[in-house]
Amino acid sequence: MPQPTFDVCAIGNAIVDIIAEADDAFLRTHKIDKGVMTLIDAKRADFLYDKIGPAIETSGGSVANSVAGIAALGGKPAYIGKVKDDQLGKIFGHDLRSTGVHFATPALSADPTLNAPPTARCMILVTPDAQRSMNTYLGASVELTAADIDPELIHQAQITYLEGYLFDKPTAQAAFRLAAQVAHAGGKKLALTLSDPFCVERHREAFLDLIRNDVDILFANEHELMALFRSISFESALATARTLCETVVGTRSDKGAVIACGDATATIAAEPVAEVVDTTGAGDLFAAGMLFGLTHGHSTEESGRLGAIAAAEIISHYGPRPQHSLKELARAKGIRV
Repeated sequence: MPQPTFDVCAIGNAIVDIIAEADDAFLRTHKIDKGVMTLIDAKRADFLYDKIGPAIETSGGSVANSVAGIAALGGKPAYIGKVKDDQLGKIFGHDLRSTGVHFATPALSADPTLNAPPTARCMILVTPDAQRSMNTYLGASVELTAADIDPELIHQAQITYLEGYLFDKPTAQAAFRLAAQVAHAGGKKLALTLSDPFCVERHREAFLDLIRNDVDILFANEHELMALFRSISFESALATARTLCETVVGTRSDKGAVIACGDATATIAAEPVAEVVDTTGAGDLFAAGMLFGLTHGHSTEESGRLGAIAAAEIISHYGPRPQHSLKELARAKGIRV
């Protein structure tokens, strides 16, 4: 059997991240819920865009951040996601491909007679305490369907990685199930990130069904995991999750992470950071390090350490893209990449 061409093929919401600084007064004035992701419509997206100050604009979405991190570590990732053939769609594609990610999903037509929604965008407002408040217009990203799933890409990847945020439309859920079928038919692994506690609340039963039947590697922070199983503690939620899939990665912010793999449990300490500037993408980059490690022969614990190193780098500055070499940071910690 030929060796896989890609380490990871990720499927997610293709979103342009628009990251700006804001204070609590701005959030209160514009009725923005702090520290969570809120879905908004196109009118609200345009309103907030007009109100925010200077911003960083980059290709984003949770698993798009992860595959960019995998590329930064020297891996070979691919991405499937839907944009429109508009200005933001072109920004998304150019930016993601420039990081070293293979991205070739056909865009929605810009023909005005077809009335296709514009490319998705997320206004990420970062307060001085480094909390991020996300206001997301999903636009074209949720138009992804099973027809956009390229079986060849999935066959060529060691792991297919699904983004929970995409679960908000039945057509996207159908795309996930097709991807899972193709991956397992080829003897490959399927990974899922739960993405957000509110996303879990909306789709608990669908997530549980997917996890029981298809997911090999589950990524979740402690709040998402507890919401999934309606548990009062992270420990009890982890104990339940590990009975359903091969590997569970539970991230806990400054408390590090716990990885349950079969009967083994690895506790990963958070890497020290001089100053936490922006937590945007921390979980995404932890997943990047973890998935890179798992697809490059590293142990579970060493893969987790790579995740912690990548997450620490990303929270030390604004934006979800590394500003320092993740390879060099890993090597400085004695990990070969």
